[in-house]
Amino acid sequence: MRKLCPNFDQEDGLDTVLEVPIPEEMFTRMGSNAILRWQNMRTWMKSQCSDKSSSSSLPLVGRNAELQLLLNVVGSPLIPLQVQLEHAVHRPIKDCSIEASTAKYIVQQYIAATGGQQALYSVNSMYAIGQVKLSASEFTMGDESVKAKSNNGELGGFVLWQKNPDLWYLELVVSGCKLSAGSNGKVAWKQFATQQSHASRGPPRPLRRFLQGLDPRSTANLFLEAVCIGEKIINNEDCFILKLETSPTTLKARSSDSFEIIHHTIWGYFSQRTGLLVKFEDSHLLRMRAKGNDNVFWETSMESEIEDYRYIDGINIAHSGKTMVTLFRYGAGSANHKRKMEETWMIDEVDFNIWGLSMDCFLPPSDLKKEQDSGEQGM
Repeated sequence: MRKLCPNFDQEDGLDTVLEVPIPEEMFTRMGSNAILRWQNMRTWMKSQCSDKSSSSSLPLVGRNAELQLLLNVVGSPLIPLQVQLEHAVHRPIKDCSIEASTAKYIVQQYIAATGGQQALYSVNSMYAIGQVKLSASEFTMGDESVKAKSNNGELGGFVLWQKNPDLWYLELVVSGCKLSAGSNGKVAWKQFATQQSHASRGPPRPLRRFLQGLDPRSTANLFLEAVCIGEKIINNEDCFILKLETSPTTLKARSSDSFEIIHHTIWGYFSQRTGLLVKFEDSHLLRMRAKGNDNVFWETSMESEIEDYRYIDGINIAHSGKTMVTLFRYGAGSANHKRKMEETWMIDEVDFNIWGLSMDCFLPPSDLKKEQDSGEQGM
């Protein structure tokens, strides 16, 4: 990962420190020689500081719209449930159904496989640096099989900071398009570099990326409420399947007058041999409300294969994986459309218990605060 960009404008000038490290291959694609790469990098950095108020009203077209869709859907989704860390990861198994008690036993094996309760509870914050490669197919009609494009893909890097599941911050840069997202414990939000920020509906929720092998403690607390529904072979590994359903109250909080989230389900696949989470899957169905019965449905399914577990300070962290997304649109007055997206990711650095990581690091953008204040005054 490249963290510095040399200054070719001044011989004695200091190197530019990149806010988000980028893959070396992404930097190489910026030009045919070092000077051209520096000029393109500088132009891109200046464009990130453009006036949001003037550019946010402009329609997105072509590649920019495609990149923003990828970063929204694949790069920064949230899970549907809140994760509470106040509760101990050990909970009584009695007074539970067989399915629920089996799930709690599987979670205990996962805790042991990722370092044990003492190690997991010694963490009060973390950061991670990683790189991604994104690709997508075009929309296809009907029930045809569809695959994401197998070309070079869109390259990028990200930085993650976290104090607990509801206090986190993400910066993600892919092919010159930058997304910032975060949660301050009260509201979760997203913002592209040249646009106004937007708050997510409902209570603040964890970033899905943390549940892809980066945060074992949150993963354990999440699946303590699950039930075991059976077994399945994943990549030649016999796995237990744990399932979680989102409550109707939470779904209603995330819905609006124009759309309704009908269901959002999570599955975790835990290896019977190692106890580790090897696949994380979720699916949700959204209904766009229209006059009469002409409703249009959007179904989104995400599958993440989680690999390359390595110990960092006594905690077993996944360092690579692949996420595959299927978008399916159907309903009255709408032809069936299907699209595939894919992200391959790799973690380059992880560290825990970061000194100086205060609440100020998770503050939402100023324009989001103004929007909230004006909304409260109007109520």
